[in-house]
Amino acid sequence: MSKSVNATNDIVLRASHVAKTYEEGDLHTKVLIDVNFALKRGETLAIVGASGSGKSTLLHIIGGLDTLTSGEVEVEGRVLSKLSDAERGRVRNRSMGFIYQFHHLLPEFTALENVCMPLLIRGVGIPEAQKQARALLERVGLGQRLEHKPAELSGGERQRCAVARALVTRPSCVLGDEPTGNLDEDNAAHVYELMLELNREIGTSFILVTHDSHLAGRMDRTLELHNGELREKA
Repeated sequence: MSKSVNATNDIVLRASHVAKTYEEGDLHTKVLIDVNFALKRGETLAIVGASGSGKSTLLHIIGGLDTLTSGEVEVEGRVLSKLSDAERGRVRNRSMGFIYQFHHLLPEFTALENVCMPLLIRGVGIPEAQKQARALLERVGLGQRLEHKPAELSGGERQRCAVARALVTRPSCVLGDEPTGNLDEDNAAHVYELMLELNREIGTSFILVTHDSHLAGRMDRTLELHNGELREKA
């Protein structure tokens, strides 16, 4: 019995028979048909597939940012579709982090303020939020750029700041949508190595949607989205 409990607790995120159909008038477009997978604590997972195959749609659904047509997504045992909008927001804040191709940092705030935001939303006091944000920014090599706004940072620095913001709450899972796709090769490699280091240090699981075969090849597992279904990629 204890083995069953431990196995359940080891799963951070589970998608079961997830389907998504977009309807516009008489037009019904099936993007996801029957998606099933489980993500273990500390595991890194790449999702690959052709452009337009629904990778970003899937990421938004498992992140609680989009609704599904049928099926279920569980985050640490909580079924997202059964939660209110406010409850889903709390799950995202406490259990998940997000990194996008474009950093989505708030332009009017400094790097330190941007990374503080998820902690402040959680209710952490300003001094403690600043302490934790500063420590992580120093960890990603931005200790000398705390008071710089996004426009004053390079592309690689902005993305490292976005990684720090995603991880500052020490979430169980981080979802990345082409997180290095807007960077040159050197900066992409640096950001990717940083994510792997933080994965090992913090134990956060990663799901990355990517076209980068080199990046995907270094993840624990790679799944390919094809014709609305996920399958293991050799």
